Amino acid sequence: RARRSGPPDGGWGWMIVAGCFLVTICTRAVTRCISIFFVEFQAYFGQDYARTAWIHSIVDCATMLCAPLGSLISNHVSCQVGIMLGGLLASTGLILSSFATSLEHLYLSLGVLTGLGFALCYSPAIAMVGKYFNKRKALAYGIAMSGSGIGTFILAPVVQLLIEQFSWRGALLILGGFVLNLCVCGALMRPISLKDDCKTAPEFLEQNYVPETQKQDLKRMSICSPLIKLWPHDCLCYCSWKEYDFLLMPGFMVLAVSILFMAYGCSPLFVYLVPYALSVGVSHHQAAFLMSILGVIDIIGNITFGWLTDRRCLKKHRYFCYLFAVGMDGLCCLFLPVLQSFPLLVPFSFTFGYFDGAYVTLIPVMTADVVGTSLLSSALGVVYFLHAIPYLVSPPVAGWLVDTTGSYTASFLLCGFSMIFSSALLCFARLAKKIKRTRLQSLTGNTALKQHIWTNGTIAYSVTAELDQRDVEALAVDTNSYSNR
Repeated sequence: RARRSGPPDGGWGWMIVAGCFLVTICTRAVTRCISIFFVEFQAYFGQDYARTAWIHSIVDCATMLCAPLGSLISNHVSCQVGIMLGGLLASTGLILSSFATSLEHLYLSLGVLTGLGFALCYSPAIAMVGKYFNKRKALAYGIAMSGSGIGTFILAPVVQLLIEQFSWRGALLILGGFVLNLCVCGALMRPISLKDDCKTAPEFLEQNYVPETQKQDLKRMSICSPLIKLWPHDCLCYCSWKEYDFLLMPGFMVLAVSILFMAYGCSPLFVYLVPYALSVGVSHHQAAFLMSILGVIDIIGNITFGWLTDRRCLKKHRYFCYLFAVGMDGLCCLFLPVLQSFPLLVPFSFTFGYFDGAYVTLIPVMTADVVGTSLLSSALGVVYFLHAIPYLVSPPVAGWLVDTTGSYTASFLLCGFSMIFSSALLCFARLAKKIKRTRLQSLTGNTALKQHIWTNGTIAYSVTAELDQRDVEALAVDTNSYSNR
């Protein structure tokens, strides 16, 4: 397969977007709709909020915790194989859940097995969009990620209707058949090879990735037998490490910490919005309709924010657009406890849904800006892995607070402050970085800085992305050389 010099920004890429759109419907939308089963599970098994909330927590945790496994299969086997396998596992988990006789049964089937299947599908599908698009990346991600909102809008009332007609067991069985469509999505994911992807053995010989002694061994191997493709163990280990060397980037570390707090804040709301609405006197159909509103506005947030941040005026400010969206969702959570009627909860669903769609669209774009396109699949695996512990812990903690205090106020306040802290952390990190860069520039001079940027081969492929992560180290080297003169 011939290698492209860059993403095609169209063509089959739009089919990849369509496939990712369907993947997000079958994974994230179905996960959100599990909250509609919350009251049914609680009543049928006679358990409290905290124990019942573990079902949703385990699904989300398994999806994010196993995201690196999905990236690994995508990188080393095939994205198509990974998504099809994930679809089979997720469907099996939902079908087995329809025969559950205890919460522990649901923990394993609906939580672990279905979550693992979703993990094998979600991050590889999102990474494929990043490989096919560059100039219109945010718009492509906006369309692809809008599947979560559209799926929630459609599935929420449908799932409620299925529960009423066929009980929760029949609804889970039908969802299991629906999730099999992930296998069709996997078939759409045609691989693409870019020049900045992982290199072949001859290309590694041209770089300084392999020690000189091993270069000679590789050359002798290629002369004696062109069919030998085995690399020395050290070279393979180095290649594997190169897939994850972004973990040491300061910018990625800050993003990772902020994601932990953001994930903690956003997860409980999708679990407890319906139970909270029911507790303040909203009917079952109105409560499900709130989830539908949240889902359809989520779509608008996905697409409009994706389109806006691709514009020239905002493309350089994606970072601040992301933290603004996260901060606004945090403020919405803080105001939620005083909204105790359906007419007041509708504006909340509009606002929270819009900004939720906005920052979800920008997560892969932000990650690509930090680590580059070639490492996007591995980086997204880590980013979604970081969602795992907050997704596992936050709904049961929120349920324990509800059981202890007798209200949802403490739970929603904790979620709001967590998301606001995530946004503030990113803001302070960017301000500190800007101050430090300005001070270093005053020491080295603008001329020396520009020369470094355009002559350093390690960042020539993406100046803006790599400069954000390595400018401090580079400027420190320039400062030392300048002082020695």
